[in-house]
Amino acid sequence: MKTFYGRANPTTGALDWVEESEEYDYHQEIARSCYADMLHDHDRNKKYYEGIRAAVTRVKARGEKVIVLDIGTGTGLLSMMAVTAGADFCYAVEVFKPMAEAAQCIVEKNGFSDKIKIINKHSTDVTVGPDGDMQVKANVLITELFDTELIGEGALPSYEHAHQNLMQDRCEAVPHRATVYAQLVESELLWSWAQLQPVEVEGARLVPPPAVGRCAGAHAVCDIQLSQVSPASFTPLGPVCTMFTVDFSKPVSSAFQAHSSQFVAQSSGRAQVVLSWWDLDMDPSGSIVCTMAPSWTYQEPKMAPWRDHWMQSVYFLPVESQVTEGEELSLMVCHDDYSLWYSLQPRSQRGSQTEAPPSRPCCTCQAHLVWTRPRFGELNDRRRTESYISALRSVLREDSVCLSVSDGSLLPVFAHMLGAKKVFGLENSQMSKQVIDEVLEANSMKGRVELLEIRLEQLTSNDVGGEQISVLMGEPYFSTSLLPWHSLFFWYCRTALAGLLRPNASILPRAASLHMVAVEFQDLWRIRAPCGTCEGFDVTPMDEMVQRSLDFHESREAEPHPLWEYPCRALTQSTAAMTFDFTQCLPQQPISTQGSLSFIREGRCHGVALWMEYHLTDDITVSAGLTGPINEQGDCEWSRHRKQGVYFFGSPWEISGDGRAAVSYSFTFEPSLGDIRMDFTVTSQ
Repeated sequence: MKTFYGRANPTTGALDWVEESEEYDYHQEIARSCYADMLHDHDRNKKYYEGIRAAVTRVKARGEKVIVLDIGTGTGLLSMMAVTAGADFCYAVEVFKPMAEAAQCIVEKNGFSDKIKIINKHSTDVTVGPDGDMQVKANVLITELFDTELIGEGALPSYEHAHQNLMQDRCEAVPHRATVYAQLVESELLWSWAQLQPVEVEGARLVPPPAVGRCAGAHAVCDIQLSQVSPASFTPLGPVCTMFTVDFSKPVSSAFQAHSSQFVAQSSGRAQVVLSWWDLDMDPSGSIVCTMAPSWTYQEPKMAPWRDHWMQSVYFLPVESQVTEGEELSLMVCHDDYSLWYSLQPRSQRGSQTEAPPSRPCCTCQAHLVWTRPRFGELNDRRRTESYISALRSVLREDSVCLSVSDGSLLPVFAHMLGAKKVFGLENSQMSKQVIDEVLEANSMKGRVELLEIRLEQLTSNDVGGEQISVLMGEPYFSTSLLPWHSLFFWYCRTALAGLLRPNASILPRAASLHMVAVEFQDLWRIRAPCGTCEGFDVTPMDEMVQRSLDFHESREAEPHPLWEYPCRALTQSTAAMTFDFTQCLPQQPISTQGSLSFIREGRCHGVALWMEYHLTDDITVSAGLTGPINEQGDCEWSRHRKQGVYFFGSPWEISGDGRAAVSYSFTFEPSLGDIRMDFTVTSQ
């Protein structure tokens, strides 16, 4: 049986009806998840196995049978570790049905089905008793319920229920405890992801709305590969503080809690950001530790294990405050059952025993709901802003009538400040319109820029005062875009608005180009690499049906990744593979191109990186990918504001770098679908 569901096409803007079978293969979704990354995490696997083996030994030393409860078993790896370590029986709980089915196959394939029972339920629905899911309560609790924020996947409620209902009073837990650490810093780079900064335009100062400056921001954690944030880009204001610990071998509470750490400021500066991570002690003695600490905390940074399923967290303080070297400070962390938040108590109340813990921050200005954190960074990028202002200055005239087509963009404000006669901005939502309206009001421009919340196809000359548009502009930025070429929606908008444009209208950007380079990833390849035998443990954790779906070469798909977080080396030169001319209307026929790039460096080629560059004018270009030249070693510097596309090969190619091998490429842009089909082949002469 086939079903259909509507899906907004991010490139064309149309509603596509997609056919889907009831027998949808979720194994592709499993392959796209972080399971491969976890299974390639040798440090994680090794520490878990050592901790499990030690827990089993402690229980056996008490003369007890070892009954294990594994919550969130995933592939079943930890359960198989427990049985291998000597556990008598293991109950493995997995709520996601396709994953539970895969775990069942994996357990059977590895010969553990007589000692491992897969339970396809949420752990809070598991029952104990003669007719229950578990015959008896367990005395060893194994979990991997953690996310970057530690508790964001519901670890605390799951532990709370398990201790109350599924575990014996005297039990062992692996991991045994978790410890959360934090460091207060000043960072212009990181703070630019949280607050809109003033902008200088033609000697005038554009200021953010007061409501934005007072807003505590989005409550969701900012999880990133903190190892890729250079220590030179922030100033520590205090030491790394131990904020709190959770002992998983004892009853756990999911109720609200607050913890504070007192320290003396190491330097003066603006308290803006808290960097946070956590450790897992796999045994009571703390001799088996799995840490999430960023690499720059290591004496030898290259020794830090890489993982993408657990990263580090950045928390933005509700308000920045000035601190002075030598000042006594109190950093507070609060958590409910799913999230953490930090605060620095007001100077007058530090040390007060009656100070009420702050409530969880939430956005009150709407801007943090309209703009993502990378989007804040993009709007605060001075060099990028200068490029747009220079481009606008070159096309604007005293009689210019401008229309901006981008989501939550400041381009209409810039156009007005540069002297355009009339400026209109087309916004996709009431919330986005409200945020830009507040920017206009804060700068006494209300009524001078008209924002339109209207569907593109319904826009008429009456909506723009009966005028014809002389400058159609866009960044382009659209909140629905996932892959770089989804921003080609601007081309569809330009085509739909052709009847409202003057014959000699300026289009900004004039064109866009799709660029590519073949790369070797330092670590990102792990998320798509075949698993086979799990690193650090001799079992096969992925069965054939899951493994086959890891071959993305057959699916001819690219996926979005912020490559500034994932270092890679260019093995070829970069090239503009396709160019899209926005001065002309969208063509009706497909556009195709093909070519090849010779490998100029040796290495292991994992795939191709793809990005867009926007040609605002003939001589001003803004890149959403590479932000500088590739050096002799092939190191790449990527934009932090946009995600790039990555096309992974089914298996890596070993490249000698003697110039005899090349990657051949083929691209076809289908205007009717708004999609780019692509294919790559590595050849050798």
